[in-house]
Order: sequence, then structure tokens, then C-alpha cells
Amino acid sequence: MSAEPANNIVTEAPKVDGPFKKAFKDFYSKLRKNKSALVGGYLIIILIIIALIGPLLTSQDPDAVDYGVKLQSPSAEHWFGTDHHGRDIFTRVIHGLGITMSIGITATMLGGIVGVFLGLISGYYGGKLDTIIMRIMDILLAFPGILLALALISILGANLQNVIIAVAIFAIPTFARIVRGSTLATKNLEYIDAMKALGASDTRIIWKHILPNILSPIIVQGSLFIATAVLSASGLSFLGMGAQPPSPELGALLSDGRDFMWDAGHIALFPGLVIMLIVLAFNIFGDGLRDALDPKMNK
Repeated sequence: MSAEPANNIVTEAPKVDGPFKKAFKDFYSKLRKNKSALVGGYLIIILIIIALIGPLLTSQDPDAVDYGVKLQSPSAEHWFGTDHHGRDIFTRVIHGLGITMSIGITATMLGGIVGVFLGLISGYYGGKLDTIIMRIMDILLAFPGILLALALISILGANLQNVIIAVAIFAIPTFARIVRGSTLATKNLEYIDAMKALGASDTRIIWKHILPNILSPIIVQGSLFIATAVLSASGLSFLGMGAQPPSPELGALLSDGRDFMWDAGHIALFPGLVIMLIVLAFNIFGDGLRDALDPKMNK
């Protein structure tokens, strides 16, 4: 008699998440415990989506003037009302949201890149180079951010590009000092000494081993500074040193409404509320990031 063939049981190997996916899941699980941070993150996503696709969905020209409907209160036709030139405020706020957020994010990225580089070099090499870089950072920190930005705008000229440059410059010392401190704490660890003993170059040690291990405070500071950059950019435009008419940047819209606070308060109300939402979202999200990424905050 021939033996019956055994049933071949095929089992699939369990799927293993890649390092990036696993790190993201771990991070999200920590962030999810902070409800306010989660709300801030979702609000940022919503604001970014509105900034990207909102202008495509609005049918009115944000700069179209119609004095026949000027200073109208919010209505079904004009959701946020109209300004003193008869322009639809809702349309202008939607377009201005993208401008203001792009200024804040771009300025933070530029200042962060330069500040991280200077902080890494200063903290790793030390000595006279560290002294020179840190004294320059101290000089920049001696000026209040908005005053430094005003001085730079006065020199460079009033436009959005120069606003980004000015805000980025006063972001540099904050990033540089944070990165320098983290680099000083990291460069003396045993694995860095091991890499030096194996003959690794300074460039490889700095960019491949030190920088990846100090990203947490950089990310947290970046998310928090975006809120500061948005406020600074809006403040400069409000003072007439940033976006110029007829740009619908939120600070400029707020400035347009200051002469009509009692007769048509909606002109300033809605841009101000949107600025508040942006700043609030990035602040509470940044606080949540700090709780999630700082091991001292986790039990």
C-alpha cells in the first residue's frame, strides 16, 4: 500500500515593519496620548489643506474691487463680509492663509538649517571657533526678535522675500544654541569615541552619528518657532514693513481693518482669528512633540 501524501501546510511569514514605519508608529502612539497635541496636529493638516486647495475653490478674485458692496457685513453671498474696497474678505483670507503659513514655514526652515549647521560646528570643534560663533549668536539674541526684523527690513526693503530673510536671521541663534548644547552632550559618548578610534572622519561623525541623535529638540523647536515666525511676519505686515497692498497676507488684512474697528469690525476680526488658529495649532502641537520626543517626559 502506498502512503498517503502528507498535506502541505504553507504558512506565511509575519510581516515586519520597516524601521521608518516602526519609528512612526511608536511616535504616533506616544503623541496620541496627548489629546491637545493631536488636535493641534489635525488642525495644522486642515489649515494646510485649505491653504493648498482653498484658492482653487473660490470663485471670486481676491483683488477685485467693487465699491457698490463695500463694508458689507457677513452674509450668504459674502461669508466674511467685504472690506472698504468691496473685496470679499473670505476669498482674501483663504489666499492669505497660504501666504502667511508659507512665510512662517520657509523662514523657520532657512533659519533652522543655518542654525543647526553653526551649532554642530561650534559644539563639535569648540575652542576659538565656538567662542566666535556663540558671541555672534549672543549679539543677535540681545535684540528682541521683532526689533531685529524691523531693522533688517529697513535695510533690505519692505517685501515678502525680505520678511522671510529677516525672520530667518533671528531664528538662527535659537537653533544654534540648542544644537550646540545637544552636540556637547553627545560628542563625549562612548560610541563617538569608538567611531574616532575606527578612523571615521569628522564630517561622517557629525552628519551620520551626532545629527540623527539630536533631531528631537530640533524638530520640537522648529514646530514651536513656526508660530513665532507667523506672528512676526504678520506683525511686520501690520506695520507696513512686510506684504504690500493689495497682497492678502493676513497681517496686511488685519492692518486694513484697524481704521474700521467700530464701523466694520469684521474686516479685522476674521484675519485675526485665522492668525490665532495658526499660532495655537503649532504651539499645542509643539508642546505635544516635546512630551512625545523627550525621554525625560515619558515614564
